[in-house]
Order: sequence, then C-alpha cells, then structure tokens
Amino acid sequence: MFFNFFKTAWRNLVKNKFYSTINIAGLAIGLAVGIMILLWVQDEFSYDRFHANAGHMYKLNAHLGEGAAEQVWSPPAPMSVFAKQIPEVEKVVRVMGRDEQLVINCNGKKFVEKNAAFADSNFFRFFSFRLLKGNIAVPFSDINSVILSQTEARKLFGTEDATGKTLQISKENFVVSGIMADFPASSSMHYSILFPMTYYGRQFTASGGNMNWKTIDEDLGDYGFEVYLQLKPNTNTAAVGDKLSKIFWQHRNETFGTRFTLQPFTSIHLVASDGSTGALQITRIFLIVAILILVIACINYVNLSTARSMLRAKEVSMRKIIGAARKQLFLQFIVESALLFMLASLLAFGIIYLLMPFYNDLSGKQLHFSLSDSGIWLVVGCAITGTLMLSSVYPALLLSSFKPMQAMRGKIIAGIGNVAFRKTLVVTQFVFSVGLIISTIVIGGQLKYIRDKDLGFDKEQVFSFFLDDKMYMHSEAIREQLAKNAEVLSVAGSDNTMSNTQGMTTGDTDWEGKNPNTSMLVHVNRIDEHFIPLLKLKLAAGHNFAGDKADSMHFIVNEAAVRQMGLKDPIGKRFQLWQTKGIIVGVTKDFNYSSLKKQVEPVVFTYKTRLVAVNVKTTAKGAAAAVDAARSIWNSYGSEYPFNYTFLDADFDAMYRTDQRTGKLFNLFALVAVVISCLGLFGLATYTAQVKTKEMGIRKTLGATVVQLTTLLAKDFVQLVLLAFVIASPLAWVGMHYWLQNYSYRIGIGWWIFALAGFMMIAIALITVGYQAIRTASANPVKSLKAE
Repeated sequence: MFFNFFKTAWRNLVKNKFYSTINIAGLAIGLAVGIMILLWVQDEFSYDRFHANAGHMYKLNAHLGEGAAEQVWSPPAPMSVFAKQIPEVEKVVRVMGRDEQLVINCNGKKFVEKNAAFADSNFFRFFSFRLLKGNIAVPFSDINSVILSQTEARKLFGTEDATGKTLQISKENFVVSGIMADFPASSSMHYSILFPMTYYGRQFTASGGNMNWKTIDEDLGDYGFEVYLQLKPNTNTAAVGDKLSKIFWQHRNETFGTRFTLQPFTSIHLVASDGSTGALQITRIFLIVAILILVIACINYVNLSTARSMLRAKEVSMRKIIGAARKQLFLQFIVESALLFMLASLLAFGIIYLLMPFYNDLSGKQLHFSLSDSGIWLVVGCAITGTLMLSSVYPALLLSSFKPMQAMRGKIIAGIGNVAFRKTLVVTQFVFSVGLIISTIVIGGQLKYIRDKDLGFDKEQVFSFFLDDKMYMHSEAIREQLAKNAEVLSVAGSDNTMSNTQGMTTGDTDWEGKNPNTSMLVHVNRIDEHFIPLLKLKLAAGHNFAGDKADSMHFIVNEAAVRQMGLKDPIGKRFQLWQTKGIIVGVTKDFNYSSLKKQVEPVVFTYKTRLVAVNVKTTAKGAAAAVDAARSIWNSYGSEYPFNYTFLDADFDAMYRTDQRTGKLFNLFALVAVVISCLGLFGLATYTAQVKTKEMGIRKTLGATVVQLTTLLAKDFVQLVLLAFVIASPLAWVGMHYWLQNYSYRIGIGWWIFALAGFMMIAIALITVGYQAIRTASANPVKSLKAE
C-alpha cells in the first residue's frame, strides 16, 4: 500500500514540475537557513554546560559604587577564603589571567605566549577540563611547575612527552607537571598554560605586598581575580552574596561598601557581569528568526497546496467514489508531503554543506555540520519534523475532506480552506518579512552611527605599542627617535592606550567639597604633555600639562568626573588620587573611550614622563613607513619580545565586531525570508493567473487594456502586502526600540525607516507578481478562451 502511495506521490510531483519546484526550493532554502541559525543558537546556549556541576557553579562579582556610577569588577583574592566559611559553599577556586607576554625558551628555541593564567590547585576538581597527564589531586608538583595544553605541548616539544621537561619562562625555570586537553570551543575560558596560584602569591609577598596586606589571601585592595563557587543544591544565591558582603565589610572595618553577587556560570557567555543581556537578546532574536523562516516556508507549502485544491477536487472525488476511505486519502497526501520534504531536506543538506564555510566566516564561529553528530540530528530533527507537521497535516485534511458530488460539480467546501484563509497566510508571511526588513534597516543605521560617530578625539592613523622592562628606561629617547621620522606627525607616552583607558580603575579619590558619604570610581591614565594634542582631545576648561615638575601635582579630568564630583568651577580645586594631593588644572570634554553601549565614566589624567605605551600619529600615506621605523627602533634594543602594535581605529572596530557580524547575519536572514515569501507569492500569482485565464480572455475581448488586466491581477497581492506592512510596523518598532536600549548612544527610529521598508516590500511584490500578471494579460484572447 505504501509503495502505491509513494508511486502516486512521485507521479504527482513529476506531473506538476513548476509547483513542485517552487515548493521544494522554498522548503529547502527555509530548512537550510533555519537549521544553520538553529546551529548558531545551539552553540551560543551550549557554553560552559559541559561541566559536570554546571548547574551549581557561580561566578562571584564585586559591585562598587552606587546607582549610575556602579561598576562591576572581579573580586579580590581573599573572597575565596571567606567563601569557605559559608556552609552553603561546597567548592571554591580562583583563576587570574596573565596579561603580559611570556617568552618561553625550549630546546634552544624561543616562543611567545600570551594565553596563560594562575590557578588554584583544585582547578581540575572544580571544572570538568580534562587532565590527560598528571595528578588531578595535585596537578602542580611544586611552586615552579606548569601545566600545558595539548596544542601548547605539541608546539613546544613536538611528539615528545612534555611531562617532566624543563622550560625557561621569562628567565625562570619551570617543570611541566601535566598536560591538559585543549579547552572546548564552548568554554568561556581558554588557556594554553596554567601556573600555580602559589607562584603568584610568592611574587606578591616578595615585592612587599600591597600596603599593609602582605599576602594575596589578605589583600582586599586588588580586584583582579576570578572567583568561582560551587553551591549545595537549592541554595539561595542572594543570601550567599549578602553573607560574603558582610564578611568583607567586617575585614575592611566598614558598615557598607562593596557588594557581592553570584552569577550562574552557564550565563557568563551571554550575560555581562553588570547584568546587561545584549548577547542573550540577540541569541533569542535569532531563535525567533529561525522559527519565522521555517514558518514562512511552511506557509508557502500550505498556500500552494490549498490554492491548488480545486484542481485536485475531481481526482479526490473519483478516488472516494471507487471506494477510497478518508484515512487512505489522508495518508496519500501525507506521503506526498513527506516525499517532497525528503527531497527538500536533501537539497537543504547540500546547501548547508556548500554555505557552511561562508557562514562560519560571517558568524566568526567554527560550526560543523556532520550527520554523524547526535547534536546535529537533534537540531535537524526538530526543524524538519516541526516544519513537516505544520505544513502537511492541514492540506491533507482539507484535500481528503472533499464531498464527491459537490467536487464533481466544481463546488468544494467553504470555511477555513477558502481564499480568506490563504490571504491570512500570505499576510502572516509578509508580516514576518516586513518586520525583518524594518529591523535590518534599524540595525544597519545603528551600526553606521557607531562607525561614524565623533568619539571626541582623533583615532585615525594612530598606532600604539608597549615597551618591555628594558626599553621602559629609555622611553623618552625612543619618543625622540620616532619624532624625527618624516612620516611621524607626533609621538606621545601613556600608561594605557585610549582604547584601554579602563585598564586602571580606583575609588581611592578625594576632592574639595566631597560629601563623606559619596564615592567616585575613576579610570586613571598616566600621560605626558603630548598625549592630549596627539589625539586632539578638546579641553572644556583649563589647560594641558606643561611638561615641567609642577605637573606631578596636577590633574586633568573629564566632564563626567566633574559632574559626579558636583564641582561647578573645578579649575584650581583640590583633588587627591591615592596618596598624591594636587589640584585640577584642566577639564576635557567627554570622549568615548569605550563601547557606545556604555555611558562615559569619570577619567583622571595624571602626569608622568617615563611611560610604557608609545602612541604614534602618522601621515595618511606614511603609516607603514612609521610602523617600520618603530620596529627598527624596537629591534635595535635587542628585546626578546616580538614587536607588536595595534592601530587605534582597529581597536575600536574590534569593540563592535560582534555587532557588525550580527548585522550582516540579520541582513542575510531578512533576504532569505523575503526570497522565500516571494517564491510563494510567485506560485500563487501563477496559480491565480491560471485560474483566471478565461476571465482575462473575456475581459480583453470586451476592450480591457493590458494595464487594466495587470492591475486587476496584481492589486489583491499588493493590498495583502500593505496590510502586512500596517501590522508589522508597530511590532517591529517595539522590538527595535527594545534592542536599541542596549546602546547608551543610539539612533532614533524615524518615520522614513517605515516608509523605505514599505516601498521596498511593495516594489518586491510588484516585481514578483507583475511578470506573471503582464504575461497573462498580454496573452491572445482566442487561446485564453479555448483554455481548459
């Protein structure tokens, strides 16, 4: 029986090549793109879930400041000690990344590594990262031991067993005590080398500690550690955070201050420490887009199937008259849909295989589509099964429900299967498409605004590099050497580049007229007198550093700092940073040194002549020559580190790399939705023209012009698109208004966006149905009247 169903289904597909092609193409494109989006969404939601106790693991966050001035930092090291005093806490581990470049000497060869961290000895008992070689209970054999990743061990030692071998790292010897598997791609942390936290603790104590704190387990002033907790089941995380805050206040002799909260470990990838959910929102939006694209593909199939039901009414009636039961007819049409879906799925798999490299490049991921992967089948199975159920059941029920005698006379059932239902589906389809187009225009406008916005300084043709310890002593000489180059316009020194202004932050400030109950967190950057002119920072009041000894007691602040301090006339006012007391001599206009998603925060510039970061402003055409000159100077000092530099505009572009990728992906998905919708519209237009062939012939014989006939055929479809536009516009406005809240600096959603989207959709609809309408209206009326 099923073989007969299959054979009949195949004959119907072959017999109606045009409609079969449209159905298969629409479904294949929808399935391919829907599956690729779902793979992306699955990857985003999978981060950090491979850990055995992921559901009970949390990251500890420290909240400093109040209200709009609040900032979220990593906690100080003693918080792990305090956490062990709380009964609800089962395990605690600390990790601290090593920011500096490490020069590794191995078998007479030099390697440079930046991807390293210090970790507590229970690192592999807390996380589910695999230790391939070594003792998981005691991974670090002593204070001068390290653990390498598989890739790092292969890079340094080739095929040799690295365990027990000695490495010289930054002129100190370390023994390789273990080899760990490379961290999974779905991990929020990725390190190639792990050092024992005790090694950092020894360094800290040897350097004299931090004021009265002589060990890292006492140092409550350095907020530079990642602290992770594993809690007992059903623990109230807010209560644990409150307990940790109170213990911290007791040790700081405070009644209030830094507040600690716990963030679910599995949320770290999509939710920022400050609670902002921009990445999570985008992932949810993409999930909705995937569902919408699959629904649009389903609507195409349902529309064409129900629209052509009249043409199959007599076939169904004859089958019923000769004894076919409704159940058999239902199964027949389900088999037809399943066959069509099988062909569409195979074509979709081919499209995915072809597009996956392009898709990975566009999305910045390394997704793999392999049918041997059970996770892939979960996504594919959900997409195909859901789409098949949505699109096949109703047409099968409709076609199998025809009454034989009415169908033979050309009268089929009314109700839900009538033209109004198909129009509803078309409107629904284009509501999604119009909404995606409006969203695409808004996202594109916001990204363009980010690229073009005046940040308050000049970032063009500026590159920076950091001096090593030996070169640091000669920073002024290096600056003068670079300044002599013809392609160099200016050279300035700083502690941090402009894009890393947030690198040093403190709340240890005081100022004239300060309320004892208030505090201010400021980002500090030590600079020389050339820094502000080089970047063309605008001064709102006062003056720049003069470059003399008196500047050691001078401060320049931005307008955000002045507002938080509540100073009306800040020039000459007393200001203290850490132990340095001085006066404010200048105020810069606010400048965006961070992402436009954040408001400008207080910045304080202090003066220093010997600095580690060299900032070079070049001529428009001389950037390459200036970089070569800087490299030559670097090499002349015989540094063991390679010469690394970054251009300032590239640093700022990197801040929005994820947003730019999101915008490109959204453009692509909107285009796919429109294409699929237009395929369905084209199929319906073709069917309508086929049904109205005789009517068009009669009207033309009676004197109707081609323009009149084309308008008659096309106006219904245009009206449906207009209705979809009216419905989609407010929905898109609400969605995009919500999305724009992620940016402190954003565009408005003007009326012209909706006008442009409406014009685009009407134009697309006219082009889609216009060809078929003109072709039908231009046909010979004699042939039209003879048409069956």
